[in-house]
Amino acid sequence: MNITEAALSFSCADQNLFGILAHPEQPQDLGIVIVVGGPQTRVGSHRQFVLLSRALAAAGYPVLRFDVRGMGDSSGEQRNFEAITPDIGAAIDSLQAACPDVRHIALWGLCDAASAALLYCDETHDPRIAGLCLLNPWVRSAATLAKTQVKHYYGQRLLQKEFWVKLLSGRLNVVGALAELLHKLGQATAKTEPHLGFQERMARGWKDFTGPILLILSGNDYTAKEFLEYAASANSWHGLLEQAGVTRFDLPNADHTFSSAKWRDTVAESCLRWLDTISERQPRA
Repeated sequence: MNITEAALSFSCADQNLFGILAHPEQPQDLGIVIVVGGPQTRVGSHRQFVLLSRALAAAGYPVLRFDVRGMGDSSGEQRNFEAITPDIGAAIDSLQAACPDVRHIALWGLCDAASAALLYCDETHDPRIAGLCLLNPWVRSAATLAKTQVKHYYGQRLLQKEFWVKLLSGRLNVVGALAELLHKLGQATAKTEPHLGFQERMARGWKDFTGPILLILSGNDYTAKEFLEYAASANSWHGLLEQAGVTRFDLPNADHTFSSAKWRDTVAESCLRWLDTISERQPRA
């Protein structure tokens, strides 16, 4: 299907935001907003967001990828993913203004943009959101990183020939390495703060969301491993990955940003299959 791309300018909290709309010749009533985490622009690593938006638009889905405040061409001060709910809302409004036939929205986000999409749902309960596509969600804290490193990094090091060669040859600082491991173990077992962190608010947004969720995870990525570790151990996440409406897709060898063309194409194809199921279940005007 033929598509056109056009620049959009819209406002958010007295700042000017800029994005690119990929508009199909025959648009469906389901549009996609690509939420961009930071520090990142609407192009994406390896031009992933550009290529993805064109692929989805060619299948009939209008797609807006945009720079949040303080990033790329957008004005304002740079802020983290916990503070971009207004930006996401403004982007949705802009997409619908440019494509009046769009009645439903799917949010797409990688890393802390996936986290921001869940926080948006938690904070707004926006009825326009029909689906969430979340890739390698970010839940990092000192404790989650330490747990992941202890389980995956240090365990793997014991199986590596290089480690034992350095140890037996005396080239390994045993005291320093042991101190580092003990420090990580202390962080991993430390009790969390009693306040409601962003990870718990993400879980609440996930739990309360009634639409379908596509979870895409890279096998060769510490962020994805941290997410799985946290979701398996935190009470607030208990059972959420197994709840009805959640589709999980794993790419065993993929890295965090899906740096190869094969991985990017696989992500796009899985997103398209999932979007087609959402489009079919939405009521028509």
